[in-house]
Formats: sequence, structure tokens, C-alpha cells
Amino acid sequence: MNSARIDLRAIIKQEGLRYTTQREAVWRELQSSDNHRDAESIYFTLRGRSINISRATVYRTIEILVKYNLVRKLDLGDGRSRFECKLGSGHHDHLICTKCGRIDEFVNDDVEELQKSIAAENNYVLSNHIHQLFGLCENCQNEEDK
Repeated sequence: MNSARIDLRAIIKQEGLRYTTQREAVWRELQSSDNHRDAESIYFTLRGRSINISRATVYRTIEILVKYNLVRKLDLGDGRSRFECKLGSGHHDHLICTKCGRIDEFVNDDVEELQKSIAAENNYVLSNHIHQLFGLCENCQNEEDK
């Protein structure tokens, strides 16, 4: 999907909401970062740029972007969803540090093939998958060794 082809106005209108510069700012903020950010972080960043926006607008806009498959929602098990823009981002999986929250992306063709094989053996046709590995990153391992 190319961002030039995304008609955010039409998507927002289809959801029965008004298109505003605040909603556009949420979308631009998600596009501008490769980080996996929570809604609060996005809210505070926009407020720090003197954009008059409510938390409700941030959360509602993100929900719409997830619904239309423009943004990926990640549940890391800590009660705070993280979000990443899907445009221009190929499929990848995540390694997540349970201590510092660091997130590293990876792609492994062997894992992808194994998933397909397991699905086929069980008569499934995969439509989607989320692969997240949790552990301690190198930095947190080193801190524990001290």
C-alpha cells in the first residue's frame, strides 16, 4: 500500500467522523517513526508540538487505522498496546525484552516455512500470524550479570 494512495479523508468519512487536522496529525506521526509506540506517547508528542488534540481523538484515530490495516497493533503483555505503521514495512516478527521493553524486528525464512508446514499438516490455510518472542536483550542480560 502506498501512502500516496491512502485517502484518509474517505476512510474517516466512511467511519462517520469528521476529517480534521488532528486526525491527520496522528496518521503522520505514526508514519514518521519506525518505533513501536503506545497511544499515550503519540498523544504527548502531538501535544508537545502544540497540536490541540484530545486523547479520545488519538485513540479513536488509531483504532480506525488498525481497522483499515494501515497500522499494526501489538500486544506485548504489559497492558499497553503498541502501534507501528504497516506502509512500506514488509512482514516481520518481533523479539521483545521483558525488562526494558526493547523491540527488535526480525525475518527468518525457516520460521516462515515451518509455520506454513505446521498449518498444512493440520489442514489450515494461514491468513495471518503474529510471532513474538519474549526474553532479555543483551543489555539487560549484562546488567543482571553485574
